[in-house]
Amino acid sequence: MSRPESLEERIGHRFQRAELLEQALTHRSYGTPHNERMEFLGDSVLGCVVAEALFAQFPDLTEGELSLRRASLVRKEALAAVAREVGLAVHLRMGQGESASGGAGRPSILADALEALYGAAFLDGGFDCARRVVLGTLGKALEASDERTGAKDAKTLLQEIVQGRRQSLPVYQVLATRGAAHQQTFEVECVVESLGLRAQGSGESRRAAEQKAAQALLRQLGA
Repeated sequence: MSRPESLEERIGHRFQRAELLEQALTHRSYGTPHNERMEFLGDSVLGCVVAEALFAQFPDLTEGELSLRRASLVRKEALAAVAREVGLAVHLRMGQGESASGGAGRPSILADALEALYGAAFLDGGFDCARRVVLGTLGKALEASDERTGAKDAKTLLQEIVQGRRQSLPVYQVLATRGAAHQQTFEVECVVESLGLRAQGSGESRRAAEQKAAQALLRQLGA
C-alpha cells in the first residue's frame, strides 16, 4: 500500500507509524489486521473530543441538550459525510467482493474507517494529536452546531441513529400513569431490542415522557 499522503495532508497529521494508518484503512473483508479494534478506540476518542468542544462552545446548554448535539455530530451519516470530504474512500482496502458491491461508498464502512483513523492518530501521537485530527476534520460541523442541530427532538434523532446503524426501531411502552386526570404523570420505557438497550422517562403527557425516555437512551448511545 502506497502512503496516502493526500489523506494525511487533509487530516493534518503525518503518521510516524505508517502501519497504524494502513490498519485504520483496512476493512475486515481484506484480511487481518483490520480496523475494527481501532474503530472501538476511535469511537471513544471522538466522543470525548466532541463532548469537550461542545461543553466549551455552549456554556448555557443543559446536559440533555449537549447530549443531543453530540449524538447528531457522531451519528454514522454525519461521520460518513466527513469521510467523503477528506477523500477517505479511495484509500480503503477491502476484499474483492466488498469492493465490487460498492462498499467504499457505504456510510457504515466510511464512518467506521473514520473512527478507526481517529484511533490510529491517538495511538500514533497521543490524545492531543487525536484531538487535533478530530477537530480538524469535524470542525465545520462543530461550528455549525447551532440551534438547528438541537431542533430535532430526541425521538426523531434516536430513530435516525438506530436506522443508520441498521438496528431495530425504538419501541415505546407506557409503564404507569399516576395522578388525577387533569394532572397525570406518565412513565414510559423506550427499548431498542437489537442493541439490548432500554431507558425510562416521565412527563406530564405521554409524548413528553417518550421524549425523556428517548433522551435517556441517546445518552447511553453517546457513552
